[in-house]
Amino acid sequence: MTKLKTSRAGAISLAAIAVTATAFTAPAQASRDTVTSVDHPVTQRAIDAAVRAGVPGITVQARDTKGVWKSASGVGDLRAGTPRGKNDRFRVGSITNTFVATVLLQMEAEKRISLDDTVERHLPGLVKGNGNDGRTITVRQLLNHTSGLFDYLADKEYVETYLVGDGYLQHRYDTLTPEKRIDVALSHQPVFESGARHGFSHTNDILAALIIERIGGKPYEHEIRDRIINPLGLTATSNPGESVHLPRPSSRGYAKLFPSTPNRIDDVTEVNGTQGWGDGDIISSADDLNRFYRALMRGKLLPPRQLKAMKTTVDNPDFPGSAYGLGIERFEAICGTTFWYHDGGMVGWISLAATTEDGRHQIALNYNSSWGAESVLPILNAEYCEQGD
Repeated sequence: MTKLKTSRAGAISLAAIAVTATAFTAPAQASRDTVTSVDHPVTQRAIDAAVRAGVPGITVQARDTKGVWKSASGVGDLRAGTPRGKNDRFRVGSITNTFVATVLLQMEAEKRISLDDTVERHLPGLVKGNGNDGRTITVRQLLNHTSGLFDYLADKEYVETYLVGDGYLQHRYDTLTPEKRIDVALSHQPVFESGARHGFSHTNDILAALIIERIGGKPYEHEIRDRIINPLGLTATSNPGESVHLPRPSSRGYAKLFPSTPNRIDDVTEVNGTQGWGDGDIISSADDLNRFYRALMRGKLLPPRQLKAMKTTVDNPDFPGSAYGLGIERFEAICGTTFWYHDGGMVGWISLAATTEDGRHQIALNYNSSWGAESVLPILNAEYCEQGD
């Protein structure tokens, strides 16, 4: 699974958690569907266990053939003690990647771009230096993370300035351009030769969002809104721009920013949205995420050819048994059920959205903390293997 963009004192990857398997669930927007009276007790126990283990609060929603189930566990505000909300909006992190890939594939269907176009063709002169060469990297390689480009979130100075400790507290309100983060990545040599293997890098998704702007001639946020948010009626989904606030209803987000002081917890709810632009800035709800992935898998957003391309995968060597497509990943639960998903993390948040390929069974969840990711896979297995349809 992809790296969760957490405090980066060590970026969390669900790949590192695979050995601990079992469970999953999620919240909703003010009900546009009838909420079923059928409970998901196994999933509920799994999220309750994660809260008992130390996650402040979890909001979840599941959709299956029996209807829509939403729940929450724990607290949304540690200081006030208020409960986590079932309808919370939150920062989805790298789940943004699926939105970006969907827009680029729509543009391909419109014959405005080819997946085999080079980055240089659309962003001339941007990717060069230190062995990086946009002439050898394709749009497809950006979307399936086989470009080999260094992940700017692995840069030590960037991490210390924007993601941990006093650096985060001092700079979280800074406005950052996408070019600033790309410059950080290009100050390093490629991790591997383009096309050689899969290696998740947030740099890829920033470049993909810039290509959307170059082709569309308008801000990437407008393309997301016009092509996905508005057509699907995703009323809880937005791009924050430079805003530091979360729309309500929402909870507070928490992080352990100081590794040497593990018991210290900081409220990190506010952060300038530009710091996740293109690869982690979207704000949404569990209900909207489930609606998005359901529509995607059912061909409501992409023609068959482009949906097939999205689901054409390369093996993820960091997570045996998982395979990455174009902005979405495939994984097999412990019981053999295959689902497609994307995870995402920001400082203070961990999110995941998953769906069966037929779009009949979704689950989306969010933790209002940067820690506790080891309990996400158990929640998924609970929902897909022990809950039953």
